[in-house]
Amino acid sequence: MSPRIGVITFPGTLDDVDAARAVRRVGAEAISLWHADADLKKVDAVVVPGGFSYGDYLRAGAIARFAPVMSEVIHAARAGMPVLGICNGFQVLCESRLLPGALARNAGLHFVCRDVWLRVVSNATAWTSRFDADADLLIPLKSGEGRYVAPDNVLDELEGEGRVVFRYHENINGSMRGIAGISSANGRVVGLMPHPEHAIEALTGPSDDGLGLFYSALDAVLTA
Repeated sequence: MSPRIGVITFPGTLDDVDAARAVRRVGAEAISLWHADADLKKVDAVVVPGGFSYGDYLRAGAIARFAPVMSEVIHAARAGMPVLGICNGFQVLCESRLLPGALARNAGLHFVCRDVWLRVVSNATAWTSRFDADADLLIPLKSGEGRYVAPDNVLDELEGEGRVVFRYHENINGSMRGIAGISSANGRVVGLMPHPEHAIEALTGPSDDGLGLFYSALDAVLTA
């Protein structure tokens, strides 16, 4: 049986279809999860995709954090289930306290939409094991509130524990220490601002570099 990877849809989610397509591309079964249902449908992993959940009212990700489905995600993540937050999904994971820090308005207050180069800083997570350490990935970035911020002691902790997962080559949104993605202490929860689901084949994206995240999750589920 193929691993089952859930993809959440909130009101305002834009990239759930793309995330589900990436899941299917690596041979897993994509399971649709609705924000108002407190049911993960026995999935093996979860993707919290990008977009503008609940219109980003109040603060990006702040309302989605209280959706019934997120209560189940938080519980499952704390029990070791692999969870990936992409863009708005990263914001939701930070609001849910599954990941530390926050995402603030980009430096210069401009929405950024372009392909960016990322460096894989850690391949010791459930979502990056397929990558070589220090690998370079070309992945689309599209966000207005993508600047990662955290207190210095949190940044030092992330660096010291090897929990900085991705770093920008060119820090175009002003993220502290150029951080593009981080992980939980156990490496099972990962959040990043760029969109790997938009880089799964050269025909529709700048590369197929994003597939490595989804193949990595497959490995994490199959070897659990």
